[in-house]
Amino acid sequence: MRGQDMPRLKAYIMPFVVTIVLGLAFFLLAGTLKFWEAWIYLTYFFAITLFMVIYFAKKNPELLTSRSEFKDKSKAREIPPFLNLFLLVYFVPGLDFRFGWSAVPVWMIIGANIIVCLAYILILIVFNENSYASAVVKLENEQNVISTGPYAIIRHPMYAGMMLMTLLTPLALGSYWAYVPCISFLPWLYLRTKNEEVLLLEGLEGYRDYSKKVKYRIIPFVW
Repeated sequence: MRGQDMPRLKAYIMPFVVTIVLGLAFFLLAGTLKFWEAWIYLTYFFAITLFMVIYFAKKNPELLTSRSEFKDKSKAREIPPFLNLFLLVYFVPGLDFRFGWSAVPVWMIIGANIIVCLAYILILIVFNENSYASAVVKLENEQNVISTGPYAIIRHPMYAGMMLMTLLTPLALGSYWAYVPCISFLPWLYLRTKNEEVLLLEGLEGYRDYSKKVKYRIIPFVW
């Protein structure tokens, strides 16, 4: 297999691996396969992720290579590791379901899943608009300022999608207690955005003018 094919292969495998890992976290901790909220969440998560990989494998395979990188090689200031505790938002709901800690109304669970699904679709739209979108904070040699699509409204639409997904995931999985680790996401998001802003202002030509035109980072009319 050619070296350049490896990132694409990893991208095709990713939807299955991530869905299986999430499923194990959900159902093992729940102690049952009757955790119906998890089935809903996993279904659209897998479907959108698989569609994204198939779509970009044809349209923009370079994006798949970029998204396969997880080690930050930039000079951006590191985020304190303890803020990654928000990832426990995927582990608490299973325990919550097992022990019946929360009683989230069904309408709230369904509504939260709709918003999480739409937020994930927003991230897909961002990737389609900006081929430089990456899992790590970095600048590419030929990177340009993107000011179309969602970038015409906010400067970091991918993070807006991540915010909606993360903050609504506890309700989508029927757990109030999952908001305890979820709290650390907000300072994580603030530092991540701040670090990226510094990098873009210093190294990306035209970004300073763009930031004056599009004033809001993540939440229109708020921040």
